Amino acid sequence: MLNPLKSMERVYGSQFHKSVNPMRIVSLVPSLTLTLFDLGLDNTSIVGRTPWCIHPKNQVDSIEIIGGTKNPKLKKILALNPDLVVLDREENPKEIHDALIKNGVDVFVSYVESPEEVPNMLRQLGKQVQRPKNGEALARNLEKRLQLLQEDRIPSMKVLPMIWHKPLMSVSPKKYAGALLQLLGVHVPDIEPDGNGYPVVTIEHMIEHAVEGLLLSSEPHEFTMQEGEEIAGQIKKAGGGEVWFITIDGEALTWFGSHTINGVSHLHEIIKRLSQTMRNESTTSKI
Repeated sequence: MLNPLKSMERVYGSQFHKSVNPMRIVSLVPSLTLTLFDLGLDNTSIVGRTPWCIHPKNQVDSIEIIGGTKNPKLKKILALNPDLVVLDREENPKEIHDALIKNGVDVFVSYVESPEEVPNMLRQLGKQVQRPKNGEALARNLEKRLQLLQEDRIPSMKVLPMIWHKPLMSVSPKKYAGALLQLLGVHVPDIEPDGNGYPVVTIEHMIEHAVEGLLLSSEPHEFTMQEGEEIAGQIKKAGGGEVWFITIDGEALTWFGSHTINGVSHLHEIIKRLSQTMRNESTTSKI
């Protein structure tokens, strides 16, 4: 499902360091397209995107689509004469990265596995697109928010964030979405410690790890409550306990960058409210 740029170092930044003003930027990463706008750029600078780069809607509609995140079209990108192409190590193919470098195109490659790594990425991207002050401001705001959330951690629950239905797939605590939940206080079982971070999950795994709840993401697969009922039913039928489930905003879970501050705050509110409800029900049942 994923195609990491495995041979690339875990760094951000440029290969050629062109100095062109105003810049022409192509983004192959939906959450970083939004981040570029939040850094103060607009659609006169951001000239290419994927179909999944949908925010901010009133601005991206006029930007040319150059192919998907997994199959961007090199010819379309080069035809736009970009000064910078924004990629993600997991989201985009290594082949497109190598082809851009071969053609002398400057690149910025993100690779974050935790919300705590996002501030540094924001600073580096801000510098790369000539908006260092804006990048610093976004980074500091996020750092403050993360600190506040860590001081208001949710009582631990064993929860699996589900991202795909057939086959059932989850996210490891070592990847961004799982690490985000861990930061909030949620315990995300590491189903496949030596895997790629996106394990295929069986009903037996859920029982073995005593999973209490499922967070059903709206992307990349848009889960329904009916699908949640089916999974919970299968767990119970196989001898497991009652498992709760809710649908959640996939962008809050997986969109890193400037949206991280909104994503962690949104999920903290939802999970904290859910935890409180469960504690109240547990107390009531004991009376």
